Amino acid sequence: MNEISTKFAKAISAFDAYNSKDPNVEKFEGKTFPKEILYAQRMSDRLAHFAPDAKESIKLAARSQHIGRWEIARANYPMDKKGYLIWRNEEKIHQSKVAEGILTECGYDAETISRVKSLLLKKELRTNADTQLLEDVVCLVFIEYYLEDFASKHESEKVIDIIRKTAKKMSPAAVKAVSQLNLSGAMQSLLAKSL
Repeated sequence: MNEISTKFAKAISAFDAYNSKDPNVEKFEGKTFPKEILYAQRMSDRLAHFAPDAKESIKLAARSQHIGRWEIARANYPMDKKGYLIWRNEEKIHQSKVAEGILTECGYDAETISRVKSLLLKKELRTNADTQLLEDVVCLVFIEYYLEDFASKHESEKVIDIIRKTAKKMSPAAVKAVSQLNLSGAMQSLLAKSL
């Protein structure tokens, strides 16, 4: 194993160790997981499927996308759109700092760390292909694993609005990839109506 792949494996392991502390759990295929471990694995799996030749910095950002998410509670912010956006921004900053610390410990150079942080902060979303790729994977993972649960808790008009807003953040290739996701008939119908 060369130095780069050893470093990468060490970083992924450290991200997972950090996320294993998540007190929130999710059941999937009969097993219980810390919520952010499962999310991180889904991000890595979807990235590998959607863009198998992705750069190492994108793979690192995908795996650390929600690292430590439980450490900043949504309930501590106003329960309106403004409060949600402030919370989301604080989360991104927190996640980029946690990832930076782990990547530094794993021996990554400043340039790689800077790229990963930029990706996690969603800098240049419309103009940077790497940031767009990460956002595509975020959206695909949301649609595949979290949309159905979201839809069960909200009115169909709100769900359609969220799907449309999600699609606006995706590249044409990612929108096309939605048809290849493993979705229930109800979700396929809802997506067809929304898109």
